[in-house]
Amino acid sequence: MRAPYNVLVLPFCRTSDDILYCILKRKDLGVWQFVAGGGEGEEAPPAAARREAYEEAGIPATLEYRQLASMCHVPVEQFSAEARRHWGQKYVIPVYSFAVELDHPKIRISREHTGFRWCTYTEAVQLLHFDLDRTALYELKERIRNSRWEVQPSV
Repeated sequence: MRAPYNVLVLPFCRTSDDILYCILKRKDLGVWQFVAGGGEGEEAPPAAARREAYEEAGIPATLEYRQLASMCHVPVEQFSAEARRHWGQKYVIPVYSFAVELDHPKIRISREHTGFRWCTYTEAVQLLHFDLDRTALYELKERIRNSRWEVQPSV
């Protein structure tokens, strides 16, 4: 059963010159985005982030996944009636963001994508389609730059 939330996962890798971010090109929409998908059953968002990153990009679930503060809500009408039939009376669902650092730029994409790219911040901002992806990318860049990973609880 599809859970009433989505996750966004931002893979990144440090090189001697820069920090690179991995974006994927969606097969169905033809747009660039980070790893994205929905929770399943009673799965919590951190577990869904690990599963989606593994399924879509071959990123091990054993790595450290850090939750970001960036999030948004998306209309339930973007999901099939089958996906939302157990959600009750909801109009929007949340999207939670996570970052994962890889020590190498090896990615294995799923059939949901037609390609991937390791990009600098500037390149990624220009290619990313969704606002949340760009917002989460900015947050991640600043957290890396400032070495600050704690996420303040929202009010």
